[in-house]
Amino acid sequence: MLEKVQADRLAKLEKIRELGVDPYGESYDCAGEIAGILSSYEDDVEGQSADAAGRLVLIRDMGKLIFAHIRDQSGQMQIGLRKNALDETSWKLVKLLDLGDIVAVAGPLQRTRTGEITIWAERLTLLCKSLNPMPEKFHGLQDVETRYRQRYLDLMTNPDTAANFVKRAAIVEQFRSVLKDRSFMEVETPMMQSLYGGAAAKPFTTHHNALDRDLYLRISPELYLKRLLVGGFEKVFEINRNFRNEGLSTKHNPEFTMLELYQSYADYNVMMELTEKLMSSAAEKVCGSLRLPYGDTEIDYTPGWRKVSYAELLSEHAGVDMFDSKAVRAKARQLDIEESNKDDAIVVDDIFETLVEPHLVQPTFVIDYPADLCPLTRRKPDNPAIAERFELFIANMEIANAYTELNDPAVQEANFRRQLRGEASDETMRVLDEDFITALRHGMPPAGGLGLGVDRAVMLLTNTHSIRDVVLFPMLKAETKQ
Repeated sequence: MLEKVQADRLAKLEKIRELGVDPYGESYDCAGEIAGILSSYEDDVEGQSADAAGRLVLIRDMGKLIFAHIRDQSGQMQIGLRKNALDETSWKLVKLLDLGDIVAVAGPLQRTRTGEITIWAERLTLLCKSLNPMPEKFHGLQDVETRYRQRYLDLMTNPDTAANFVKRAAIVEQFRSVLKDRSFMEVETPMMQSLYGGAAAKPFTTHHNALDRDLYLRISPELYLKRLLVGGFEKVFEINRNFRNEGLSTKHNPEFTMLELYQSYADYNVMMELTEKLMSSAAEKVCGSLRLPYGDTEIDYTPGWRKVSYAELLSEHAGVDMFDSKAVRAKARQLDIEESNKDDAIVVDDIFETLVEPHLVQPTFVIDYPADLCPLTRRKPDNPAIAERFELFIANMEIANAYTELNDPAVQEANFRRQLRGEASDETMRVLDEDFITALRHGMPPAGGLGLGVDRAVMLLTNTHSIRDVVLFPMLKAETKQ
């Protein structure tokens, strides 16, 4: 069937060329946006005209009159093609058009009897002949696997998909706007690093031929951004791509987008307020409300979010003290969590993930983590077993992670060396970044740092339940050939 359709379109292509028409036309920068054409139309004004370009998504052939719909990025509208309004070549061209072709039309603008604003074409230009058919239902591509593998078809045929990605761009711009208003500077740091660090993850390894050395795709920009604080840039942020050599799920893609920022002279309390501002302003200004649906739940982004300690939540939902090793390991065995080969803090966190996170639906700052989980974080002055760290949970997902940053070079070096010996609970680093320690010895001001997962934030704000639906080209398993 596909071969027949393609053969038919190839035959039409040749006929178009025989008409002296280029089926892959030149630039056409005089077209107006469809949304603007529709919104500016006035019913009682004579002599209105329009020029528009887009993809044909509907054709109704009525002989000497053809109605069609064209769609551009901003919207969709009707065009009218009449034999007596077009020259002979253009009318022959009309009869060779297919769904998926990209055309431009210009002519008078009127509302039809059915109430549809329509361009009555007096000029028709073919900009691109489509050789493959669009999905059968122009109103939406339904096959999920095809939607991800051939995102262009998804965007072409599913307006809701396109709208989500437009909204994603607006959310990111709102994040930028909030930070620029607070005098943050946007920077770029290396994606290829000689040492990886700043997060608990396995890296992707690559090889630089000219230097004959292995490099790592970054798992986090943290240590480079902190170097900028040492250098005197007091407020910096990066909206960056990170790469972690891990599995795929509805919440994980190995290549993902993070907003990471650092502010000199701040702490994790400042980061909490900033995180609230970032998310609540995006909800209100981009999505139109501080109360938004996520599945069957309504999430309230009104600032003043709950703050509760890690220890309190663990006691409430798991019934254990996070520093009671015996009770913690007994609880883990009860939950069938493997604990014999793990440090206490890792076992505690496994229990937290299992029993606590399912209860964290409304925006919640979980504060004051076990210090052994946080080798880059400042300890509480009155209790060095606790780190000044929070994670933000919404709808049972971790959305952001923030610290009061550790700026003592001796403590930082000791933490790195503990990891090298395999004594640390976290896999954040198995290498000693000596240059970072050197930078700290020059003096890094007290600071707060925040990492916010852009993909998950967009999932929440657009009521989307798979990360693959907010990443334009997600990583997928190899396609199985039939």
